[in-house]
Amino acid sequence: MNKMPTMASTCLAILPWIAITCAFQIQTPATLFSKRAVSSPFSTTLRHQSVTNVVDITAPRDIGPLSEWSNNWGIQTSDCFQLVSEDGVDVYAISNQNIPAESPILAIPSDIILTGNKAREEFVGYAYNAEQMLLTSADASDRVPQFYLFLKVLKEYEMGMDSAWYTWLNSLPRYHSNGASMTDFCFGCLPPYAAEVSLVEKRCLRQFVQSLSEIPFLSDRTKQNEVLTTWAFSIVHTRYFTVPNNGDVCIVPMADFFNHGGVEEEEVNISYDDNGNCFAYSNYDITAGQPLRICYGDPTNPSNLLARYGFLDESSPATFCKYVIPNPSQEVLELGYDPSRMLFYNDGGISQEVWDVLLYQELAQNPQEQLNYYQAHLTGNEALKQQYHEQYFSKTHSTLQKHVDYLVNELEELSENSWRRDLDRHPRFGLLMKHNEFVKCTLEAVQDNLDNMWS
Repeated sequence: MNKMPTMASTCLAILPWIAITCAFQIQTPATLFSKRAVSSPFSTTLRHQSVTNVVDITAPRDIGPLSEWSNNWGIQTSDCFQLVSEDGVDVYAISNQNIPAESPILAIPSDIILTGNKAREEFVGYAYNAEQMLLTSADASDRVPQFYLFLKVLKEYEMGMDSAWYTWLNSLPRYHSNGASMTDFCFGCLPPYAAEVSLVEKRCLRQFVQSLSEIPFLSDRTKQNEVLTTWAFSIVHTRYFTVPNNGDVCIVPMADFFNHGGVEEEEVNISYDDNGNCFAYSNYDITAGQPLRICYGDPTNPSNLLARYGFLDESSPATFCKYVIPNPSQEVLELGYDPSRMLFYNDGGISQEVWDVLLYQELAQNPQEQLNYYQAHLTGNEALKQQYHEQYFSKTHSTLQKHVDYLVNELEELSENSWRRDLDRHPRFGLLMKHNEFVKCTLEAVQDNLDNMWS
C-alpha cells in the first residue's frame, strides 16, 4: 500500500498483466458467506519447507493470478474493482466504472484474513519467550500483535507454494522506503523529528529480529536473512489495518491494494462484521477511472506516514510543528500537546495548541502564574487565557520564531550538503528530499506569518 501519485485519466497506464476483471458481483453481507466455508489447506503442525524467492527485489510483482486465487478463496469483488500501475512497481485499486455511493466493492471472508490474534493462537506455546522479550523492549512493547503477523508472514514464506497465501505474497512489493528499510545515510538526510520517528521503526525491526532467536519453527536461514526479515516487517507495517471493534491488527488481502487518500480523498469505507469478515463500500459517488482509497493515518503528520509507509502525502494541509517535549506532563497533554494538534498549516497558520503549550512552558519560571493559566484552561475561562497570551506574547513569539528559524536553517543545510548524492546508490534520496522540501515550504510560510505578527 503506497500513496498513489496524482494522475489524470489520460496518463494512467493499465498494464495487461495486472488488470483484474471480476466476473461476479458482491452479494449482500447476509448471503455472502453462505457457500462452503473456506478452510486452510495446510496443517497447523509447524514444519520446515524450502524457502521460495518471494523477496527477490528484482523480481516483478506477479499480479495476474490474484483474480483466480481470490475467487477460489471466497473473496467477492465487484466488477468496478481493478488493479492498475503506472510503473509496474506501485499497484493500486481504481474504479473502472461509475460507482454509486454506498455500493459494495469488496468482501473478504475472515478465513483468508491474517490477524494478530489468530497468529498468536496458532503459535501458542512456541513464541512465549519471544513475546516476553518484546514486552520488555523500549520500542516494540506495544507491537506484540504486529510481531505475530510478522511471524505468520515468515512462516507462510517458508512454506512456499504450499502456503494458502502464496499467490498473494508473490503479488506484494519487494522494495520499500519506510523507516525500517532506510539506511544510516537516509536518517542523516532527514531533520531530527522525521529521523527519530523513522529510527523508531528501524529499532522495532531489530527487536523483532532479535526475538526470532526464541522462535523454534523458523529456519536459521530465515532468521539470519536481513533482506527477508526487513521485507516481512515492511509488509506487515505497510499493509495492516486496526479492527475498530476489538483493536486487533489484520492484513486483508485485496483490500490492502487500496492506496492512501488524504483530506477528503477517502472513496472507500472498510468495516467488519461480528465474524471478522471484511467489507469495503463506496463512501460517495465515484466516477470511472478514480482511485479507490482509504485513510492510513493522521494526514497532518506526513513525517509519520513517511516513517511507517514510505511515501509523502503532499495533500497534507498541515504538519506537526516539530516542537518536541521529552516526557510531557499531564498538564501539557491536557493543553493539546499531540502531533495531531500541534500544527503548522501550509498557509502559515499556527494552531492554538502550539501557543497554549508554549505559554505554559514559558510560565514555568512563575509556578503560580503557570497554575492560574492552567486552571483557566481547564475551566474554559478563555478571557483569562487570552489575557495571559497577550501579556506574554513577546516571549512566546520569540521562542516560536527561534524554533522555526532553526528548523528552516537545518533543512537548508541538509539540502546544500546533499546535491551531489548518487541516486543509484541511494534510491530513497529523492523521496527524502521531497519530504524535506514539503516541510520547509510550510515552515517558511509560518516564518512569514510570524514576521507579519510583529511588524
